[in-house]
Order: sequence, then C-alpha cells, then structure tokens
Amino acid sequence: MASMAKDIDIKKFYDAIVNFEDSEECQDFYYQVMDMTTGRKNKSGSDETVRDRILKAYAVLFCEDANLEPGEKAGPQEVADTADRLYIGNAGYDPEHWYRMKYHFPVIDDDNYDRFAALVLSDMNSGPLHDAAINDGDTLVVGEADPLHMTAQERKNQKVKGVSLPSGGEQ
Repeated sequence: MASMAKDIDIKKFYDAIVNFEDSEECQDFYYQVMDMTTGRKNKSGSDETVRDRILKAYAVLFCEDANLEPGEKAGPQEVADTADRLYIGNAGYDPEHWYRMKYHFPVIDDDNYDRFAALVLSDMNSGPLHDAAINDGDTLVVGEADPLHMTAQERKNQKVKGVSLPSGGEQ
C-alpha cells in the first residue's frame, strides 16, 4: 500500500474522531486514516501506519513518566495513565478544564486508547485547542497524577513543560 498519510485532511480527521460515536461514516474514515501507511518502516521492518506514528508522538509528548524507549509507542496503560493529567489552559485550572472529560472519554482502554491519542494530536493540529493556542494562548498542560484529588494549592504548584510540534502538518 502506497503512503497516503501526507494527504490526510487533519480537520476532517479531527471531526471524525469527535463524532465517532454518532456516525458510521466517521468511524470508517477514522479507521481508514489510522491504517494508512506513512512511508516509513517500523523497527520490525513492517510499514509504519498513522496509528503507529500517533502513538509514538503521544509517548514523546505525554508519557515522560512511563520510561518508554525513544520511538516506542504508547500503549493502553500509558495513555490511560496520562489522560487524567491533561488540562486545557494553564496549570491550576479546575476539573472542568480536564481534557478527557471535555471530550467524553469516561474510560480509556484497549478499544479506544489510540482514538484518544489521535484526538489529542489532531486537536493540537487543527481543532479548538489549536485555535485556542493561536488566539488565546491556551495550551495543553500535563499536570501531576490524579488531578481530580489535588488541592487548589497542589494544582497551582504543578510543573508546566512546554512542547512544540514540527510545522508543515507533520505528525
């Protein structure tokens, strides 16, 4: 299968993820994109897919505490462990700004961890989070573990680490 990943409409991909539960067409588009090849090879020599690339990028950006090797993909446990730590805005926000709750992922497991990772990255590239970063200066903040049980003071004292993505639509 030839590499088609460069031709992905990121905004359409983001919309398909957001509307995944409501539309078979969105589900089909999501799976079609995730199974596209990137034109690169994995360590095993097999063709790298968009799913592989997204899980590698998610691991680099959000799974610092998981001790994954460079180039290793985030798995269900790593995504679930970090999902509760993502906030929109800046450190110190309350649970209403918790990313996972905003996008209705009550449970992250083997069936949807890659969809959550794809949502986060596509939102950073073309969704409301992208627009908020450009227009309002809001970003996706990686907070401490277990944010729902943190005190206001603990949320204020979170360590904030900035990340940047390559330009040009690369994932």
